[in-house]
Amino acid sequence: MARSQCWLQRPPTLDLETLQLRKQFCTPHNCTKEPQGQDPEREVGCTLARRSGMELVRDTSRPPLQYVKGIPLIKYFAEALGPLQNFQAQPDDLLISTYPKSGTTWVSEILDMIYQRGDLEKCRRAPVFIRVPFLEFKAPGIPTGMEVLKDTPAPRIIKTHLPLALLPQTLLDQKVKVVYVARNAKDVAVSYYHFYRMAKVHPDPDTWDSFLEKFMAGEVSYGSWYQHVREWWELSHTHPVLYLFYEDMKENPKREIQKILEFVGRTLPEETVDLITQQTSFKEMKKNPMANYTTIPPDIMDHSVSAFMRKGVAGDWKTTFTVAQNERFDAHYAEKMAGCSLRFRTHL
Repeated sequence: MARSQCWLQRPPTLDLETLQLRKQFCTPHNCTKEPQGQDPEREVGCTLARRSGMELVRDTSRPPLQYVKGIPLIKYFAEALGPLQNFQAQPDDLLISTYPKSGTTWVSEILDMIYQRGDLEKCRRAPVFIRVPFLEFKAPGIPTGMEVLKDTPAPRIIKTHLPLALLPQTLLDQKVKVVYVARNAKDVAVSYYHFYRMAKVHPDPDTWDSFLEKFMAGEVSYGSWYQHVREWWELSHTHPVLYLFYEDMKENPKREIQKILEFVGRTLPEETVDLITQQTSFKEMKKNPMANYTTIPPDIMDHSVSAFMRKGVAGDWKTTFTVAQNERFDAHYAEKMAGCSLRFRTHL
């Protein structure tokens, strides 16, 4: 199937969730009620790629960030915040929150596998951004996070990168459980730079040195890393938040998966936990098209520039930071994190 025909590829098995999504995004001229002799992957892909007759629109202009309540956001995501005012959380929702490039997709895959009790076929029913809707997501020609959420059956797993100032209040009012993952700032900065390069919804990142200055100043999408990790850490003392560290997950993933299981109140056989640990390893996820974002068109994510799942290690910043950059960053970090009890490991 040519990528130009439709942007999403999926396995041929059509389950209830697929049929619900087809109902939402299908129009008579581009789909039939059921696959009738055509390639099921293409049929399902086109279902999700179009809504109300809208053909795929490609915008590669790299628009500037827009500020909302003083926080810079991707232009399209800022536009999505209006409809979010109508979002209603459900008590059995589970929210995944992270600053970008901190293990979001990793923990999304882990939680979906937990909810599906390790059933690999069910966990490959759709790309991870459909299985775990991205609350504030919006991009040209692709269903928004809110649109996907409308047909997501309970209990829902939802992901966000929003800082608390922009988070829908309904999530806090409903005491929705949150799994938060934090990653050391140096590795986040490097990973974010490469993500900016390949994901064309961002402004052009310019040079690494220039991007690092913007990152330190909180002038990248979602604003300050320092503020994000600190405010969610404070919230964890009064709200049901499981605060995890990326480096701990790399060091002992099975241990951290057990923490997640306990937090969400689920039990699984030991062999299922082992399967989840193995299937959510970086090696396995990098080659899994339902997890690695290769179903997104290159007009939006250009994997020839940099893979979405690039290295997945702790300490990669050492290959990028100069001595001078590292010294400046350390001084800035000490100033911004003064008085905070959070401690991060920058290597294993």
